[in-house]
Amino acid sequence: MTVTRLRDGGGVQAPPPLRPRRRGIGWAQRLEIVALSGPAILVFVSFVIFPVLMAAYYGFYRWKGYGVPTNFVGLDNYKTILQDTAFHEALWHNAEILVLSLVLQGPVAIGLALLLNRRMRGQSVIRVLIFVPYVISEVITGTAWALILQTNGAANDILRSIGLGGLAEDWLANPKLAIWTLMFILTWKYVGFAVILFLAGMQNIPAELAEAAAVDGASFWQIQRHITLPLLGPTIRIWAFLSIIGSLQLFDLVYIIWGQYVASTAGTSTMATYMVVEGRNAANYGYGNAVAVVLFVISMVIALIYQRFVLRRDTEGALTGGQ
Repeated sequence: MTVTRLRDGGGVQAPPPLRPRRRGIGWAQRLEIVALSGPAILVFVSFVIFPVLMAAYYGFYRWKGYGVPTNFVGLDNYKTILQDTAFHEALWHNAEILVLSLVLQGPVAIGLALLLNRRMRGQSVIRVLIFVPYVISEVITGTAWALILQTNGAANDILRSIGLGGLAEDWLANPKLAIWTLMFILTWKYVGFAVILFLAGMQNIPAELAEAAAVDGASFWQIQRHITLPLLGPTIRIWAFLSIIGSLQLFDLVYIIWGQYVASTAGTSTMATYMVVEGRNAANYGYGNAVAVVLFVISMVIALIYQRFVLRRDTEGALTGGQ
């Protein structure tokens, strides 16, 4: 090893650290990477990227859904979307559903998860009962609630039978109540998924932390507030991301319960229902594809913003081992 003597005092300057040489990837490793990632990339390109590109292509045409599109309209479809008040209302409804889903489902799911994380009788049965609505198909859920909440449905009959007939309402068609009816159904159906997700996150929290806090005199709720909830933060943020994307793409329950005509007047229409009504049902598939592209762009922008400002810390911690 060689050293360099400094002129000002005879000190010794250490040589620069040696950098490890990078090894090139051999052909065997490259073939292994291609073999393992190739099928996934092929499926992603075929079923995600290619349909998006085709939707963008058809969005420039007035197309009936069959044959080669020839009636090129340029950006007219997109201009119509941006100027249509029905689309503005649907976009606003999606925003309401997004915010209300986070505000309503989050606290309810966290509260249930905290209670179910304690030892109690029938804990497994309660977990199953909470999770059951999530595994029921949207068609069954929508049809059942549409029958229960109609004007002469079971909900109003129960109110009348117990002497509360004055509270009977048109839960589905009243614009002042329909959005809250939708949020009740969404909370009932999807809160079970959030509870299971939060319970899984709580299992990763070391029990020693809560035991040490209890020894120091902390109450149950103080432990949850200062230990459990902060450490559950990454799981909550992942759930919020899934809830946001699901709220932006909501279609099935709204279309099944309210249909294509009542949804807009009741104030529950979404961008996805607008796309189907104005695209497929109107035999204007070019316009429907343009709406799909707008919905994709909005979802992607919100997802990227959320990834950049909310999930970035979690992903960086995972990649660096939390250091």
